[in-house]
Amino acid sequence: MTEQNEQPTDETIEDPLADPADDEIARLTAERDQFRDKWMRALADAENARKRAEKDRRDAEQYGGSRLARDLLPVHDALNRALEAAGEEQRSAAAGLLEGVELTLRELSNVFSKHGITIITPKPGDKFDPTWHEAMFEAAVPGTVAGEIIQIMENGFALHDRLLRPAKVGVSSTPAS
Repeated sequence: MTEQNEQPTDETIEDPLADPADDEIARLTAERDQFRDKWMRALADAENARKRAEKDRRDAEQYGGSRLARDLLPVHDALNRALEAAGEEQRSAAAGLLEGVELTLRELSNVFSKHGITIITPKPGDKFDPTWHEAMFEAAVPGTVAGEIIQIMENGFALHDRLLRPAKVGVSSTPAS
């Protein structure tokens, strides 16, 4: 027997008109909703995995050769230095050899461009950008502004939009007048 101030609970009240089939429908609807939610999450996970795999594939295609490209940069530098070091006397005495070096450098440059490798060639007077340049020294040079490139020591290289090697430059430290 219940006291008058005690509230009846759901368990104690039975609806004589309640149909057991309604309870079963409610249970099945909840279970259906739960399965639908799991299915939608699994579908979203599969789509995310597909997108991630596609991005990884594209990255591997574009940037997979970056180690080889980095290893070829000193070859490009050495060929450039060889051509720059040749004076007039060497040019006349070994014209065929220098022509071969020029052709080799041109072919290497063609291969670089074919595979998305670009040469970063700053000019004196350009603004120093730490994203693409590496400051090797700072010097106060009259007629320049602080942060301006004053000397290029070595060109840089990028593979598509990623830096392979920064351009090595000298930067002005002259304060603005």
